[in-house]
Amino acid sequence: MSCNKMCLVVSLGALMSASAALGQTTVQAQSAQSAPANQSSQSSPLYRVTVVARTTKAINYSHAQGSTPVDFKGTVLMPFAKGEAHVEGKKGVVSISAKFEKLLPATQYGPQFLTYVMWAITPEGRASNLGELELDGMKAKVDGAAAFQAFAMIVTAEPYFAVAQPSDVVVMENAVRPDTEGSVEEVDAKFDLLQRGNYSTITTGDDSARLDPRIPLSLYEARNAVQIAQTAGAEKYAESSFQKAQQLLQQAETSQKHKEPRKSVDMIAREAVQTAQDADSITLKRLDEERQDAERKAAEVREALAKQQAEDAEKAKLEAQLAQEKAAREQAAAEAASAAALAQQQAAEKAAELASQQKAAAEAETEAARAAALVQQQQAAEEAAREKAAADAEVANARKAAADAEADKAQLRAQLLKQLSNVLQTHDTVRGLIVNMSDVLFDTGSYTLRSAAREKLAKISGILLAYPALTIQVEGHTDSVGGDDFNQRLSEQRAGMVRDYLVDQLVPASAVTARGFGKTKPIASNDTPDGRQQNRRVELVVNGDAIGDSVDAPADKQ
Repeated sequence: MSCNKMCLVVSLGALMSASAALGQTTVQAQSAQSAPANQSSQSSPLYRVTVVARTTKAINYSHAQGSTPVDFKGTVLMPFAKGEAHVEGKKGVVSISAKFEKLLPATQYGPQFLTYVMWAITPEGRASNLGELELDGMKAKVDGAAAFQAFAMIVTAEPYFAVAQPSDVVVMENAVRPDTEGSVEEVDAKFDLLQRGNYSTITTGDDSARLDPRIPLSLYEARNAVQIAQTAGAEKYAESSFQKAQQLLQQAETSQKHKEPRKSVDMIAREAVQTAQDADSITLKRLDEERQDAERKAAEVREALAKQQAEDAEKAKLEAQLAQEKAAREQAAAEAASAAALAQQQAAEKAAELASQQKAAAEAETEAARAAALVQQQQAAEEAAREKAAADAEVANARKAAADAEADKAQLRAQLLKQLSNVLQTHDTVRGLIVNMSDVLFDTGSYTLRSAAREKLAKISGILLAYPALTIQVEGHTDSVGGDDFNQRLSEQRAGMVRDYLVDQLVPASAVTARGFGKTKPIASNDTPDGRQQNRRVELVVNGDAIGDSVDAPADKQ
């Protein structure tokens, strides 16, 4: 570079400790790939990476004339990789056209990494996704645009192309060439990188590092994107977007299964990736809003506590002043009493003869006072005995009232059990009253309620509306026939359908929850048709203090 150029340095919190090397990373990925098949569906951290500081150079392109070249060089994670980009300012944006070579598959860093993404990083720490590097053998190219003038460029391994924040697997970074144009200054800047552990919850099979070339890469990325959004909590905070992403993923899976054109599968899968990323972004935003709300409430609590402490301190100060004034008054009274006693003593000395005459009278008065004190003591003892008797009576009444209340709850519980049993099979357990809906009340392999089921649920709703303090947990179960995912989804759908129907019948939505257990909680053997039919069921667990339930009873004890 010429002497009139200064370096703009962007600090990267990323990468590995100085002792880490590419070979070690590859060995770790292969170790994860060879894990036993019975552990393939479990989520566990695949890496423990030491995070250290790193710098790379960024350029201010606002003064560049026309297109200027910038090199890319590989980091310790991919030392042989290299590339070249042409950067050009165009009407408020900076366009970038880059080519890369000697790239290895991203799966070598872990089965959760499927692709590479190029990023623009400002000195203030803002990261912008410039696009995905789609591998063609060991080569790739990408065209993108940045909305700012000064930035560094890096390439990271990612689980899918639409991520909003770079991971810490930085494989390449820009390198200033002698002929690179641009005015630059040295500025310290920091930005956040997602550590590999953030993607450790992605579940993979034991051959996940070997991608099937017949399946579009975008379909693998869509699977990752949906799993990451689900782990972040998108089902709760971005339900609509997440459900759409799931539907698009399922549509892409179906298209791939039916061997539809690869371009069609790719288009649907990429839309699923983008939709899942939108759901993930919405979720992170709402989680941040919840955090800010919690911090605001905590600040209000602290302020209220400080105010209360100040009021208590002021009150204590006032009480201390009153105590001090009282002590002063008592001291003055004591001094006056002392002076009076002295005067009396002097008077007594002058009237010794009169005191002698009054002695007998004083002794008589003392005896009378002793007798009066004895009478008062006896009266106090009698009053204490009466108060104790009254207290004992109150305790007995309270115990009787508690026993009556428990009896009422038991009677109400028996009454509710009888009413529910007249509609559907119901039994009493430590978890509450469990109403059993058999599999025949649903269409086969479906969660659609038959007319008989709706009729019975309408009756159940009418009964529950008469007990407004109750809570109902709808639990779906299946037998062991079919895949785990299908059984889990069917149990959730059936439980959700029953819950929605109860709410439609005016049962308070806040009192009804739904949950699916799939085939995990059988009540009979799955080895016989009769046992499997018993296991295909939906149970309504009815709880509430009004019927003396314990809502904390474990779900697997009936």
